[in-house]
Amino acid sequence: MKSSLIFFLSILFTYNSFGQDRITGESFATRSEVLGQNGMVATSHPLATQIGLDVLKNGGNAIDAAIAANAALGLMEPTGCGIGGDLFAIVWDGKTKKLYGLNASGRSPQKLTLEYFEKEKMGKIPSHGPLPVSVPGAVDGWFELHNRFGSKSMTEILAPAIDYAEKGFPLTELIAWYMQRTVPFFESKGFPNIVDTYKTQNGGRLPNEGEIYKNPYLADTYRKIAKGGRDAFYKGEIAKTIGKFIQEQGGFLSVEDLAAHKSEWVEPVSINYRGYDVWELPPNGQGIAALQMLKILEGYNFSDIEFGSAEHLHLFTEAKKLAFEDRAKYYADMDFFDVPVDKLLSEEYAEERRNLIDSRAGTYSAGEISAGETIYMTVADNEGTMISLIQSNYRGMGSGMAPPKLGFMLQDRGELFSLKRGQANTYEPGKRPFHTIIPAFITKEGKPFVSFGVMGGDFQPMGHTQIVMNLIDFGMNLQEAGDAPRWDHTGGASPMGRSTEDTGMIRTESGIPYSTIRELMDKGHRIGTARGVYGGYQAIMWDEKNKVYHGASESRKDGQAAGY
Repeated sequence: MKSSLIFFLSILFTYNSFGQDRITGESFATRSEVLGQNGMVATSHPLATQIGLDVLKNGGNAIDAAIAANAALGLMEPTGCGIGGDLFAIVWDGKTKKLYGLNASGRSPQKLTLEYFEKEKMGKIPSHGPLPVSVPGAVDGWFELHNRFGSKSMTEILAPAIDYAEKGFPLTELIAWYMQRTVPFFESKGFPNIVDTYKTQNGGRLPNEGEIYKNPYLADTYRKIAKGGRDAFYKGEIAKTIGKFIQEQGGFLSVEDLAAHKSEWVEPVSINYRGYDVWELPPNGQGIAALQMLKILEGYNFSDIEFGSAEHLHLFTEAKKLAFEDRAKYYADMDFFDVPVDKLLSEEYAEERRNLIDSRAGTYSAGEISAGETIYMTVADNEGTMISLIQSNYRGMGSGMAPPKLGFMLQDRGELFSLKRGQANTYEPGKRPFHTIIPAFITKEGKPFVSFGVMGGDFQPMGHTQIVMNLIDFGMNLQEAGDAPRWDHTGGASPMGRSTEDTGMIRTESGIPYSTIRELMDKGHRIGTARGVYGGYQAIMWDEKNKVYHGASESRKDGQAAGY
């Protein structure tokens, strides 16, 4: 035990002793903000960012650029996203001066029932294979966004991704690392088409960092979508291939499920945090957990609390625990459950929950209310339109189910249903599962301020809250807000039916000082570390006074912000 503690401390001090010396700004910042007057793109891959920027420069708008970049990311970052997954977006329309929300998440198969899982004596839906596969909503999301706001043709928009898929591109460091670990896992499971989809087209092996990766199958699929529209995916040969393949694997997703799919335009919801309106989408996603956390934390004066201090992390963690208990009990598809959004975000409820927090680590229950791996990107254009978009297959590359010769893998989002009867998120046919992926937006006095997101599963509401506090409470600029040391809290109840058993664990990045960790231990918190759980951030800020966009990208990954 003593030797483990010495090792842990040596790691902390070693990490904290190395770093660059910046001339200006916070010492932990990796670079300055990116600035541009006419447009800005921030994605998790530099080539995708350049594709989006080219679309803007060639007369396209923010929506065109976002779809083009997202299509490229499905090729270039298959370890986190793709057209086998779902999509959510918040759009600030520069013409109507209004926010719009899109929920493009798919539903569970109509012929798969809760009784099936009970008969098979399954306590949870498997993480991989055909059973967690729900309808992929991303492609329909593209066309909903395009039909409402787009300007260029989908043929033009998808052309850059098609070109890269056919000719190839060099794999980045992080994506190569993930693929070298994920693809062999699926091979070991004996899942069909993995080798053909990811290796055969690349000389029979997975490329390493800097080596060229191609996906001609995906190029062909994109070409069919560009020509035939969303129906080519949901009603044509692609749909037939998906349905036939999943049912051959023992799953239930059908051509009929795909044909019946539709996205939903929703009203974003908000709370006011110290004069700024912070916007998220309503459930089935978890965005309102960030709003609940902020509402609780607004009751504390952070001008007297230092960033990264024990008091900061303690109050943050307790607010997270309270919000996540409600998340476990109330968040679900609102077509199936009357989620009490207004009550959860009310001043009275925030005060009631805040009063449960004291100076020690606590355990909590949900409030009693009467109630019926991922990519994030953001784009802004010269007309003032900004889009906050997030898209994912859920567990990294997804379910392991790669339909033959289509070039992508289907999501495993259905794993996030609960199989316990009587809960808000209990499995039902044709229902959207609880979702972790959430885009966000901040306005001030009715004008756009920041379009941002932080990918990373359960971490996302914590990441959103940290970014908002970094900007508003601690006065950081857009890049500093993302570069600042992060932490998360794991443990507690979940929408999949897990109950709270203890106070959980705070996991910190190396930039959190040991003095903070020691004080947190004194407050009864368990402390640990983790690799790669702290998300990936992209953001664009609009400076109304100078008419300039500020861009920022995640220093922990491969991303880039670029403007012109």
